[in-house]
Amino acid sequence: VVFTAPTAYRAMLDKLDGRDIASLSICVSAGEALPKATFDAWQARTGLPLMDGIGATEMLHIFIGAPREAIRPGSTGIPVPGYEAKIVDAAGRDVPDGTPGRLAVRGPTGCRYLADPRQAKYILDGWNITGDTYLRDADGYFWYQARSDDMIISAGYNIAGPEVEACLLTHEAVAECGVVGAPCPERGQIVKAYVVLREGIRGDAALAKTLQEHVKAGIAPYKYPRAIEFVDALPKTSTGKLQRFALRQIARGAI
Repeated sequence: VVFTAPTAYRAMLDKLDGRDIASLSICVSAGEALPKATFDAWQARTGLPLMDGIGATEMLHIFIGAPREAIRPGSTGIPVPGYEAKIVDAAGRDVPDGTPGRLAVRGPTGCRYLADPRQAKYILDGWNITGDTYLRDADGYFWYQARSDDMIISAGYNIAGPEVEACLLTHEAVAECGVVGAPCPERGQIVKAYVVLREGIRGDAALAKTLQEHVKAGIAPYKYPRAIEFVDALPKTSTGKLQRFALRQIARGAI
């Protein structure tokens, strides 16, 4: 049984040749958004689906996931038995299915911030506000959009960086990527992608243009990255999660 983040699954894909994984039976992904491209690539190489899930330190547990027989690739899943989840607007009101909003959860686990102003932001009418933007479909499945503070607002459009990342990862040249908003005097922000290429591929203006066109063809064209920077590595935590806050600082020229 393997529990790890999507970044680690992507890293393992190129190391499976010649390995005996016959004993592997269950693969669980959490810690960051699971792109459909990673799900598809892992299943194609191993024959095993990735069971996605989301939890929170404050909840002490995964509260949305999907059993293997009910996985919908690209969706985090449905509430774990014992937990409730819904989507609310900025005022805490329920929003219709299909509408992006703040994820609110509650259940049998949780903890409290002591003498800390974050408690007032994290709890709303008994619900835990996780800081994630999600939408729920008509069947009750929850679809990750972005961390609420990772939404890119460009020329009035709300753009979720992970959606652009997921599209970029479907291109054969891309090994890893991170997408954040970069300051722009005309648009407020532009979508900027930091891309790690697969071994042996050289990043240049022509490839950047190809990747931009790839995104335009895969999702709404206005979401394409207007700037692409090829890098050798992305900033990550000790557990392998992408540090988007570090990318945002780089994009702002802070580091």
